[in-house]
Amino acid sequence: MNLKEKLQEFTTQKRGLLATNFYNLETLHGVLQAAANVGEPIILQLTQSSIDYMGLDTAVKIGRTGLKQFGVEGWIHLDHGGSVALVQRCLDAGFDSVMIDGSELPFEENIKITREVVEKAKSYGAHVEAELGFVAKLGQEHGQQGFTQPGEAKEFVEATGVDALAIAIGTAHGFYKEEPNLDIELLSRISKSTAATLVLHGSSGVPHQQVQEAISNGICKINLATEIKNIFMNTLKERLATNEEIDLRKVFPVATQAITQLVSEKLKMVKNV
Repeated sequence: MNLKEKLQEFTTQKRGLLATNFYNLETLHGVLQAAANVGEPIILQLTQSSIDYMGLDTAVKIGRTGLKQFGVEGWIHLDHGGSVALVQRCLDAGFDSVMIDGSELPFEENIKITREVVEKAKSYGAHVEAELGFVAKLGQEHGQQGFTQPGEAKEFVEATGVDALAIAIGTAHGFYKEEPNLDIELLSRISKSTAATLVLHGSSGVPHQQVQEAISNGICKINLATEIKNIFMNTLKERLATNEEIDLRKVFPVATQAITQLVSEKLKMVKNV
């Protein structure tokens, strides 16, 4: 089943599909072990920073190999693609899905660049995600003035033909200074305005109950990144502070297992709404 079909199926069932970023072999294996344990499909996401770090071909190959090794149904997705050139590279590398993020551009320019990517992706059979509204990046302030509006969402999807739309309803990338409060009523209205798959970015630190309520009201794809990096690095720091082990093959597995535990709970959260 391709990603568009899976997302449509899960949206109808009011189930979430978790999309997790990975940064190296250890974070990848931590995520995939969780998916195998829970028996859930997963989207593996790569940002430009991760692609630059690992190399495009290497990142795709270890992702594909990992899915096969762990027996997990999954797809590889470009997260927050910042240019058409990067999207093209990822399409050529065999990504199942790409995101073009024109959310900080004027509305018409966001439409133009998204439509261009949608056209490019057609010949590859690739799924396309875009973003509309202001989902704050790490360190940025966020407020309701940047929330996605139903009328604009409808116009944007109809003008671009995009498959999935990341919307702003109160989340932010990175950790929160205070507990977020998602605008579920706004989400419900956006959901009624468009048939595109709705995506929640910035789920790290959002209470499970709020995420589940969002899924019940139209969200299907849920992105998770910051908590994965955080638990991996903090577990490593604790481990290294109490021993002098130099064999990374003995140290890294502890942090990998911490990711598996975290992602297992997230998968249960999106599955059991």
